[in-house]
Amino acid sequence: MLTFKEVAETVGVVIDGAGVIAICVGLVVAVTRYAVQGRRVEDGFKQLRQDLGRGILLGLEFLVAADIIRTVAVTPTLGGVLVLGVIVVIRTFLSMALQVELEGHWPWQRKPEEAPPS
Repeated sequence: MLTFKEVAETVGVVIDGAGVIAICVGLVVAVTRYAVQGRRVEDGFKQLRQDLGRGILLGLEFLVAADIIRTVAVTPTLGGVLVLGVIVVIRTFLSMALQVELEGHWPWQRKPEEAPPS
Protein backbone atom coordinates (compact mmCIF):
# COMPACT_ATOMS: atom_id res chain seq x y z
CA MET A 1 0.00 0.00 0.00
CA LEU A 2 1.28 3.45 -0.90
CA THR A 3 2.03 5.95 1.84
CA PHE A 4 0.87 9.55 1.76
CA LYS A 5 4.47 10.66 1.23
CA GLU A 6 4.82 8.46 -1.87
CA VAL A 7 1.50 9.67 -3.30
CA ALA A 8 2.40 13.32 -2.67
CA GLU A 9 5.81 12.83 -4.29
CA THR A 10 4.18 11.19 -7.32
CA VAL A 11 1.61 13.98 -7.61
CA GLY A 12 4.43 16.53 -7.41
CA VAL A 13 6.36 14.80 -10.18
CA VAL A 14 3.23 14.60 -12.37
CA ILE A 15 2.52 18.30 -11.89
CA ASP A 16 6.19 19.08 -12.64
CA GLY A 17 5.78 17.13 -15.86
CA ALA A 18 2.63 19.08 -16.69
CA GLY A 19 4.61 22.30 -16.23
CA VAL A 20 7.34 21.15 -18.59
CA ILE A 21 4.74 19.99 -21.11
CA ALA A 22 2.93 23.36 -20.90
CA ILE A 23 6.16 25.20 -21.66
CA CYS A 24 7.04 22.85 -24.54
CA VAL A 25 3.54 22.99 -26.04
CA GLY A 26 3.60 26.78 -25.70
CA LEU A 27 6.90 26.85 -27.57
CA VAL A 28 5.62 24.62 -30.36
CA VAL A 29 2.36 26.57 -30.71
CA ALA A 30 4.18 29.92 -30.72
CA VAL A 31 6.73 28.86 -33.32
CA THR A 32 4.09 27.19 -35.49
CA ARG A 33 1.86 30.24 -35.33
CA TYR A 34 4.78 32.49 -36.22
CA ALA A 35 5.83 30.22 -39.10
CA VAL A 36 2.29 30.19 -40.53
CA GLN A 37 1.30 33.82 -40.13
CA GLY A 38 4.13 35.69 -38.45
CA ARG A 39 5.59 37.40 -41.46
CA ARG A 40 2.17 38.42 -42.79
CA VAL A 41 1.11 40.06 -39.54
CA GLU A 42 2.40 43.53 -38.71
CA ASP A 43 3.77 42.59 -35.26
CA GLY A 44 4.52 38.92 -35.90
CA PHE A 45 7.63 38.85 -33.71
CA LYS A 46 5.79 40.57 -30.87
CA GLN A 47 3.04 37.94 -31.13
CA LEU A 48 5.68 35.19 -31.03
CA ARG A 49 7.13 36.64 -27.83
CA GLN A 50 3.69 36.95 -26.26
CA ASP A 51 2.78 33.37 -27.13
CA LEU A 52 6.08 32.12 -25.71
CA GLY A 53 5.55 34.19 -22.57
CA ARG A 54 2.07 32.75 -22.04
CA GLY A 55 3.41 29.20 -22.30
CA ILE A 56 6.20 29.95 -19.84
CA LEU A 57 3.79 31.62 -17.41
CA LEU A 58 1.47 28.61 -17.45
CA GLY A 59 4.40 26.24 -16.98
CA LEU A 60 5.75 28.29 -14.06
CA GLU A 61 2.40 28.08 -12.30
CA PHE A 62 2.46 24.29 -12.53
CA LEU A 63 6.08 24.14 -11.35
CA VAL A 64 5.35 26.32 -8.31
CA ALA A 65 2.37 24.12 -7.41
CA ALA A 66 4.53 20.99 -7.66
CA ASP A 67 7.22 22.53 -5.46
CA ILE A 68 4.64 23.47 -2.84
CA ILE A 69 3.15 19.97 -2.79
CA ARG A 70 6.50 18.23 -2.55
CA THR A 71 7.97 20.57 0.04
CA VAL A 72 5.00 20.82 2.38
CA ALA A 73 3.59 17.31 2.00
CA VAL A 74 6.78 15.30 1.52
CA THR A 75 9.60 17.05 3.36
CA PRO A 76 8.17 19.57 5.80
CA THR A 77 11.48 20.71 7.30
CA LEU A 78 12.44 24.30 8.05
CA GLY A 79 15.22 24.13 5.45
CA GLY A 80 12.82 22.76 2.85
CA VAL A 81 10.27 25.46 3.54
CA LEU A 82 12.96 28.17 3.30
CA VAL A 83 14.15 26.79 -0.04
CA LEU A 84 10.53 26.67 -1.20
CA GLY A 85 10.09 30.30 -0.18
CA VAL A 86 13.11 31.35 -2.23
CA ILE A 87 11.92 29.32 -5.23
CA VAL A 88 8.41 30.80 -5.01
CA VAL A 89 9.78 34.35 -4.73
CA ILE A 90 12.02 33.87 -7.77
CA ARG A 91 9.29 32.25 -9.86
CA THR A 92 6.74 34.86 -8.78
CA PHE A 93 9.14 37.62 -9.84
CA LEU A 94 9.64 35.89 -13.19
CA SER A 95 5.88 35.50 -13.64
CA MET A 96 5.23 39.15 -12.84
CA ALA A 97 8.02 40.31 -15.14
CA LEU A 98 6.59 38.19 -17.96
CA GLN A 99 3.09 39.48 -17.31
CA VAL A 100 4.29 43.08 -17.45
CA GLU A 101 6.11 42.28 -20.68
CA LEU A 102 3.00 40.68 -22.19
CA GLU A 103 0.30 43.07 -20.99
CA GLY A 104 2.22 46.31 -20.51
CA HIS A 105 1.07 46.91 -16.91
CA TRP A 106 1.42 45.46 -13.42
CA PRO A 107 -1.16 42.81 -12.43
CA TRP A 108 -2.77 45.11 -9.86
CA GLN A 109 -3.08 48.05 -12.26
CA ARG A 110 -6.02 48.60 -14.56
CA LYS A 111 -5.49 48.11 -18.23
CA PRO A 112 -4.99 51.44 -20.01
CA GLU A 113 -8.36 51.12 -21.78
CA GLU A 114 -10.11 50.47 -18.41
CA ALA A 115 -8.84 53.66 -16.78
CA PRO A 116 -11.66 55.92 -15.53
CA PRO A 117 -12.14 59.15 -17.49
CA SER A 118 -10.40 62.19 -16.01
